[in-house]
Amino acid sequence: MSKGIAWFRFYEELNDFLPSDKRYRSFTYSFSGNPSVKDAIEALGVPHVEIDLILANSSSVDFSYKLKNDDHVSVYPVFESFDISPVFRLRA
Repeated sequence: MSKGIAWFRFYEELNDFLPSDKRYRSFTYSFSGNPSVKDAIEALGVPHVEIDLILANSSSVDFSYKLKNDDHVSVYPVFESFDISPVFRLRA
């Protein structure tokens, strides 16, 4: 069975699900076989329903993406809208 290492970085409140030594920084995740990014994320303790965007090597991927050795994965939470009404709007 093939083995690999992927680099993961979780953003904002997704860090609340991680142990303190993995929060707010990139860290390695060792895997065997051909796991999906969803399986890896959940194995790390982050519920997939909290995620809005995953980038693997700077490209957007879905939960079925299969990890490859030396992948760099960035995981973002559900995006919320910002109220910018008190400031000058530069575009319509």
